[in-house]
Amino acid sequence: MNLDDLALIHKLDAQDMLGEIDNLPAQLEKAWELGMQQPCEGLELSQGFSRLLISGMGGSAIGADLVSAYVAPVCRVPLVVHRDYGLPAWARGAETLVIASSHSGNTEETLDSFDAALEAGCTLLAVCTGGELEERARAAGVPVWKFEHKGQPRAAVGFSFGLLLAAFARLGLIPNPEKELLETVTGMRSAQETLRANILVAQNPAKRMAGQLVGRWVNIYGAGILAPVARRWKGQVNELAKAGAGFEVLPEADHNALAGLENPDVLMQTMTIFLRAPSDHERNRLRADLTRQAFMAAGLNNDVYEAKGESRLAQMWTTLHFGDYTAFYLAMAYGMDPTPVEALQDFKAAMKAAR
Repeated sequence: MNLDDLALIHKLDAQDMLGEIDNLPAQLEKAWELGMQQPCEGLELSQGFSRLLISGMGGSAIGADLVSAYVAPVCRVPLVVHRDYGLPAWARGAETLVIASSHSGNTEETLDSFDAALEAGCTLLAVCTGGELEERARAAGVPVWKFEHKGQPRAAVGFSFGLLLAAFARLGLIPNPEKELLETVTGMRSAQETLRANILVAQNPAKRMAGQLVGRWVNIYGAGILAPVARRWKGQVNELAKAGAGFEVLPEADHNALAGLENPDVLMQTMTIFLRAPSDHERNRLRADLTRQAFMAAGLNNDVYEAKGESRLAQMWTTLHFGDYTAFYLAMAYGMDPTPVEALQDFKAAMKAAR
């Protein structure tokens, strides 16, 4: 497909996923503002929390991963992102804050964790658009931070991140990041001026990146602040382009995945993208360079994306936004509607029928 054919793009993108991606900076800003207005009643133990757990899946969990990576240098208590049913045994008592995050409010794993947290006497906060989670939370007297979003959960990553970040700031768990967040939004808007669909391939780096991914299994490598962004890129390639992808985290990948290059024949139809940020640990920047050299020596397709922005937060979000555009254009190249995820819906229906 011609990625400069706007008429065909709009025809394929019947539910306007492109509009969601274009609107992501505004969504992130709105989420922060909304979070700063939400009620905190029932969270009075904020200064006494000794551990934090965010329960979520899919688009809600990736927002939690992004928050976890960003707050790690400043958050005074340990934080775990929980993608499963139930809770770990240590998550008990009012000193444990459990945030149940579910876009629809009907995610069965998150609902199960919410119930387990109630039974364990944890302090709770629910973040959702409604659904069963809102009903259970209100019935139990748990504060609900509700937001409006009618699209796919993966298109609400600004909400799932921004609301959580606001919660951490409101509870005194991190220094107020508002200045950095607003600068990040400005940086995203500036960067996207070369990424929009009306920008021709010759001047549009996301369209050119997508072109390299066509017909290949995609691998994304990231470190530090970009580790969860690598995971986001992987998920967007899966869900928007309906294509295969994986992600790896440095430095861990150099202790295992690198050995797989000794038998590269099955990897010839892959494309590996290395995400790099100025804020990366200097040894991880070296690792990214040397790992990429190993891929080149093995004759494997690879490229690098350098994060934009002065702050860690800007580097995270401009890279994430670039990945969203790239995955969208890859969907267009494959002739796929990027919004529906029939395979996931069919699986959820099968799980429900098997109860």
